[in-house]
Amino acid sequence: MTLSGNLDAQRRRDSLVALANEPGGVSIDAAATLFEVSSMTIRRDLLELETEGRVRRVRGGATAASRARPFDARRAQRARAKRIIADKALPLIPPSGTLALDASTTISTLASLIGPRNDLTVHTNAVETFQILQPLEGVTAVLSGGTAEPTTGSLTGPIAVRSLGSVYYDTFFASADALDPEDGSSEVSLEEAEVKRVLAANATTTVLCIDSSKLDRRSVARALTREEISVLITDLDPADERLRPFRNEVELR
Repeated sequence: MTLSGNLDAQRRRDSLVALANEPGGVSIDAAATLFEVSSMTIRRDLLELETEGRVRRVRGGATAASRARPFDARRAQRARAKRIIADKALPLIPPSGTLALDASTTISTLASLIGPRNDLTVHTNAVETFQILQPLEGVTAVLSGGTAEPTTGSLTGPIAVRSLGSVYYDTFFASADALDPEDGSSEVSLEEAEVKRVLAANATTTVLCIDSSKLDRRSVARALTREEISVLITDLDPADERLRPFRNEVELR
């Protein structure tokens, strides 16, 4: 390829990154028409951009690359959907027993609704969630050790995994950065995914709480398989067509 050709390809890829960061991302067919190249060329561009960590490929195109975002920024995003999900999940919180809550803002929203209990022990790797639970009557909040992730506010690493992996849980309430019908949930980092895997492995029931914008997507690190998810709670009506791939696999709420 000539130098001019290399420059044209780089400009096209830079433009694809910009388009992927717009709401709804970029589609392969639309990009091929826009840049007057073949769909295969756009597929190769997106594959290279994903390898570089600049975009995340999805079916038919690409979206913005997954990256850890501050807790407050994540909490503000799709707040109404998170409240709908939390309201659906709240009846699954028992008066007593042992639970695990992950470090997501969706589960933090759920924690804010729990209220007093009889004898409930809750383990979490989220400082924010621990602070919400600590004052509640009848609730024993346990914060895992671990390495503080400066952006997300979660505790991860070997100490967190060892601490959380030493307890058996009645129910694990989790969220995810993405959920694919075939591959299950995925996270923005290997460290986040590892914590969720150990919690699911030690839980009798795993409840995945995820807003509909994260459906039919993949993030960076594989976390929970479909078989590990017992209940799927979204902001959608359980009869919604987007949930059809999960309908015979998990309980939908």
